[in-house]
Order: sequence, then structure tokens, then C-alpha cells
Amino acid sequence: MSEIEAFKAEVERFIETHNLNPTQFGKTFAGDPLFVFQLRDGREPRTATRQKISAAMSEFEKGAAA
Repeated sequence: MSEIEAFKAEVERFIETHNLNPTQFGKTFAGDPLFVFQLRDGREPRTATRQKISAAMSEFEKGAAA
């Protein structure tokens, strides 16, 4: 599995686990309501963008667990 594929899977799991819709996720974590739709259509975000979003998801989960 490539880095991009792993990132896409991570995003999809997060959306499902936290019962978010793709637009909510995009607005909250990427500042782009179309982010997930474009990701599903083949968008390949830069490494820095993927790292920023992964870190934000991690922080969200830490806050949700508290």
C-alpha cells in the first residue's frame, strides 16, 4: 500500500469512526469542503498537507477520548 493509499484509508476510517460527512471533514481538517471528494477521485495531496491533516485527526481523537 502506498503512502497515498494509506492516507486515504486513514481518512475514510476517521470519517466512519467519528460519524462525519465528507464535507464536514474537509472543512474541519483541510479547510476545503471538497477535499474528501477530490481525494476519492484521485487527488494526491502533498506530504506536508497529509502530515498536517493526520496530526489534526490525532489531536481530535485525543480530545474526544478525554
